[in-house]
Amino acid sequence: MRVARKLMIHEQDRGVLEKWSHGRSSPVRLMQRARIVLLAALGKQNLERARAVGVDRRTVSLWRGRYVRDGIAGIRKDAPRSGRKPAKRQALTARIVRRTTQPPEHATHWSTRMLARELGVNHVMIHRVWRASGLKPHRVATFKISRDKHFVEKLLDVVGLYLNPPEHALVLCADEKSQIQALDRTQPGLPLKKGRCGTMTHDYVRHGTTTLFAAIELAQGRLIGTCMKHHRHQEWIRFLELIDAQTPAELDLHLIVDNYSTHKHARVKRWLKRHPRFHVHFIPTSSSWLNLIERWFREITDKRIRRAVFHSVPDLVAAIMDYIQHHNGNPTSFTWTAKANAILAKIARAQTTLNKCTSE
Repeated sequence: MRVARKLMIHEQDRGVLEKWSHGRSSPVRLMQRARIVLLAALGKQNLERARAVGVDRRTVSLWRGRYVRDGIAGIRKDAPRSGRKPAKRQALTARIVRRTTQPPEHATHWSTRMLARELGVNHVMIHRVWRASGLKPHRVATFKISRDKHFVEKLLDVVGLYLNPPEHALVLCADEKSQIQALDRTQPGLPLKKGRCGTMTHDYVRHGTTTLFAAIELAQGRLIGTCMKHHRHQEWIRFLELIDAQTPAELDLHLIVDNYSTHKHARVKRWLKRHPRFHVHFIPTSSSWLNLIERWFREITDKRIRRAVFHSVPDLVAAIMDYIQHHNGNPTSFTWTAKANAILAKIARAQTTLNKCTSE
């Protein structure tokens, strides 16, 4: 049997091909093509490659030739095919797109079948036009433009700390995650196994709540945290004292916090005057994305709290503190890369778009 000449794979392509050949999220056709090319690089015969991949020899020869001619781009997409163009869909595309962007009278958004009935076409055509046009009426993104009068000054202050932290000082992002519920399930769930996801009951039993006070030190990512029953100014002062005790006394501390009234209480201000190494930097209102501790709160929620079962508040507190201890065993931080000018430009574009929409 004739043996195909050994195929040489470009080094920059090998990692992509191996990812496609093993990736669970890769389409089957892309996984097959990647495996064909990788086997060809080993000098395998066409018949042997065909059996390994589960296709015929002509398919193996086709995609081997496509890679030789066009590289990675040759197997990523099918070549253009001749045939009748979808004339009806092309004629209706503009009408479908225009109608999709206009909400129906008795609903908030269209589904493919609702719009198909409205326009008298097949719902598959609606789906194809939406996919080609990037329309997703079933999804909505949230936003909020800050109305803080000192937005620019606060933004420059906080981003400056992220990108150019001061010497002989620590920058910490701090906040409370309040009302964390100790939820117990009414029945035991089934564990994760091959071919089946884990399960839990939709209903639960509440055993109480706790509030997590946390601060992340940006240089190394170490966490300072504790749980308390309330989140008043008294608890905030106790948390500041904990930060004071767990950081080197010779360093200044720059705390990035939000505008919660507890952080600006008169007693808190008096405490800060007695501890001059503390410098508090407030983020603009409605800008929680600017405080990196919120990113860590999302992480502990996703990885430790949301899907767990807690029989009491002490169980919940123990799980949180154990997660903090585990994090500090190999601390990692978050790197801020967005520059203030880029953020301001993006907000200006959003404001212009919002003003245009409200004026129409």
